Amino acid sequence: MSSLQNSLVIVGVATLIAVVLYNLWTARQNAPRQAEPENMAQEPSFEKSERQIHDLNSEFSDDLTGLPVPEKKPTLDILIDVIAPIEMDGQVSGDAALAAMPATRRVGSKPFAVEGLSDTTGEWELPQTGLRYHAFQAGVQLANRVGPLNEIEFSEFVIKAQAFADAVNGDAEFPDMLEEVARARELDQFASEHDAQLSFTLCATAAAWSPGYIQQHAARWGFVAGVIPGRMVLASAVQGLPPILSLSFDTQAAMADDPALTAIREFTLSLDVPQVPRDQQPFARLREAAKILGHEMDGAITDGAGHTLSTSDLDAIAADLEQLYDALDARELSAGSAQARRLFS
Repeated sequence: MSSLQNSLVIVGVATLIAVVLYNLWTARQNAPRQAEPENMAQEPSFEKSERQIHDLNSEFSDDLTGLPVPEKKPTLDILIDVIAPIEMDGQVSGDAALAAMPATRRVGSKPFAVEGLSDTTGEWELPQTGLRYHAFQAGVQLANRVGPLNEIEFSEFVIKAQAFADAVNGDAEFPDMLEEVARARELDQFASEHDAQLSFTLCATAAAWSPGYIQQHAARWGFVAGVIPGRMVLASAVQGLPPILSLSFDTQAAMADDPALTAIREFTLSLDVPQVPRDQQPFARLREAAKILGHEMDGAITDGAGHTLSTSDLDAIAADLEQLYDALDARELSAGSAQARRLFS
């Protein structure tokens, strides 16, 4: 073999090795980042982030100590319900009341409920077996995120409430339909103007993420797995309240046969503003979670259209939210209250 042939062979082999190494490097760069083994020592920068998260959560948690435990069942409220009193000549057992309940507890798209005035506590409550009641009231919600109560739904409410009243030998009194429908429309208009469901998207600026990588970082912030694959929640400190924040990524990726090989380039952090009390500082948590997760995971905070959000953008959102909270407070529909949770659902 001539020296020229030898040189060509050497060059060819070197080129082949270079191509293989480049492909391996590219594959490694493009491979989704994986969760760290739990027993692996953390890097100093991540340990610092963990301390920041702990300090922030401790700061927010301090503000939760005075929160009341929410009621087991939200009672009817004239603020957001049409209420029809049902007068009784005598007492009715809770068993009889339950037997007289309609098969479904909805009127169209609105919740329907019947409450009894307990002889034991003197308070309105959902009828219970073994107790006795001397008055009832039936109610239907005026509005929710589906829209306001309409004339057809009001008529269905009257039919259901009257059927219950007849079954317990009671006398139902109904408010004027046109007035209640007008009230429903006004409440729906207010709710539409003061509803806010915020979401930030974290987009990978370098390598993509595996589901496990996202879950591990989110868990260190305090998120736990939700019922739906690809969804995690930051739970409220008060049992029974909606989560403070939610995190979601591609459901199909979370359900893949080998999620570790699935590349995810973005996930969403969300806040349902009217569902969470202001004093839990949900937007501050949303903002800090996005900032810390973005820093540690090499991600950029963007809006739904993919535009990067600056500090001034986030400050402007925070100021707008304070005005929204004030408006809800003034209407006695404070964020996180039982009435607000029902109205904005």
